[in-house]
Amino acid sequence: MKNINEAYLTGERALFGGQDLHITNTIFNNGESPLKHSQNITLESCMFQWKYPLWYAKNITLENCTWLEMARAGVWYSNCVTVTDCAIEAPKNFRRCRNLTLNNVSFANAAETLWHCNGVKAENVTAKGDYFALNSENLSFNGLTLYGNYSFDGAKNVTVKNAKLLSKDAFWNSENITVYNSFISGEYLGWNAKNLTLINCTVESLQGMCYIQNLTLKNCRLLNTTLAFEYSTVQAEITGKVESILNPTAGQITANEIGELILERDKIDPTKTKIICKG
Repeated sequence: MKNINEAYLTGERALFGGQDLHITNTIFNNGESPLKHSQNITLESCMFQWKYPLWYAKNITLENCTWLEMARAGVWYSNCVTVTDCAIEAPKNFRRCRNLTLNNVSFANAAETLWHCNGVKAENVTAKGDYFALNSENLSFNGLTLYGNYSFDGAKNVTVKNAKLLSKDAFWNSENITVYNSFISGEYLGWNAKNLTLINCTVESLQGMCYIQNLTLKNCRLLNTTLAFEYSTVQAEITGKVESILNPTAGQITANEIGELILERDKIDPTKTKIICKG
């Protein structure tokens, strides 16, 4: 493996098609696509300052690296990429990638990040930006802090643990989602989803969890959540109070207290949903 240390690389495609490289303490300055079509590359303590650094790449390991704002669209169409202890200021990173691992990564501008990816394992990720993880599949997050709306739209086969999601319209049009031990705040949670499961979660959502096929809540708390479950099939075990419930289509809802229950017979069949109020 060839070693490159403390280099200052400029110009387009500076290391195009590079193979079997160990790159340390190097700055990729102006010039697009410096590592396009590269493979078997390890980068440590490097900085990307310009666009499209890693496209069509394979078997890439990055540790303690930084993407500045203009290093946008950083990793696209790449396979087997591991990113550890990295800071990413640029938007639109990681698109149409496969087999991606993220450990201790911060996204200062995560707008349109993780789109159309397949096979993502992430630990301790912080991200700020809208449309995070659009249409991606087979995702596992543990320790995600997200500030941004429209997250996980169209995502499939997703597990999220120990997360804080401040996200309007999260999990819209998604399928096979399970969230554990997390806090979710944002209106219109989960609309048009299929097989959405929340376990030991706290939710705050105006008109949350509507139009869902097969919604499951286990030991969840709903804070200031109003007009919930409209046109959803739901199995819900709610700890504490839910402010209001509107027109669920089927299932069973158990809560300590329900502020207002609205069942409009001209819109749904109330007999298909069992309501249990423990208070």
